[in-house]
Amino acid sequence: MDDGADLVSNIHSDYPEIAEKIIGSMEETTTGVIRLRAMANDGALKFPVIAVNDAMTKNMFDNRYGTGQSTVDGIIRATDILLAGKNIVAVGYGWCGRGFATRCRGMGANVIDTEVDPIRALVAAMDGFRVLPMSEAAKVGDLFCTLTGDIHVIRPEHMAVMKNGAIIANSGHFNVEIDIDGLKELAVSEPKEVRSLVDEYELPSGAKIYLLADGRLINLAAAEGHPASVMDMSFATQALATEWAVKNSNGLEVKVHNVPESIEDWVSQLKLKSMGIEIDELTEEQKEYLSSWQMGT
Repeated sequence: MDDGADLVSNIHSDYPEIAEKIIGSMEETTTGVIRLRAMANDGALKFPVIAVNDAMTKNMFDNRYGTGQSTVDGIIRATDILLAGKNIVAVGYGWCGRGFATRCRGMGANVIDTEVDPIRALVAAMDGFRVLPMSEAAKVGDLFCTLTGDIHVIRPEHMAVMKNGAIIANSGHFNVEIDIDGLKELAVSEPKEVRSLVDEYELPSGAKIYLLADGRLINLAAAEGHPASVMDMSFATQALATEWAVKNSNGLEVKVHNVPESIEDWVSQLKLKSMGIEIDELTEEQKEYLSSWQMGT
């Protein structure tokens, strides 16, 4: 089971001799799946991988509800910030960004989204959020949180124009989303720890900005991560995907596989049952209508 494809990458680069003994790997992050698909496209992947992150029972719940809630929790624990009335910049509008933005809006914040993907930017706009390039959002944000899975999405040119008192956090992928080395070079003095997990940097403009948890995942560094009642779906999907990979190991192609739909159906049905929720079932007539081209409208 891997996070960010770091273990798989390490095996391929430093321990290639054990690759042929591996039945498969389960990848639980967006960044990791992107990397693994790149490896597969380049012909570098040496064993099958299951893209657990791409399963709806994972990303639509763990990423959106889990990351959304735990990120807000971590930021509030670290700073004691009142979100109501603040301009909060959600950097990225994937499922993690959506979850964070929605919860901040629910707590009274004015949420701004930045994106590089035109479809996601449109979704953010039609969800009612203001969409700006980072160069503009940097000037007005009170709190910035990166949720992209990419590197250096907040850079020195952005920090240089931030307001006095601006807070920067990351809940995306390790501590690479914020250019921390660039921030240290930009600052006029050494960072000052003003409270646990909060470092103050003074900029040439005289403004002071605050980096949380040295850019590491704020929901883990300052809080307790996702609630167990959403992680249960992710872990169940991972475990069952692992079982599926073992049972099908003889004919499993070396590529990035999606989680079988039957696993997602089982996990979602079990979760509904645990919540005491019942749903309808298709009638035979409805099944025929949906599967036939001969029945007219």
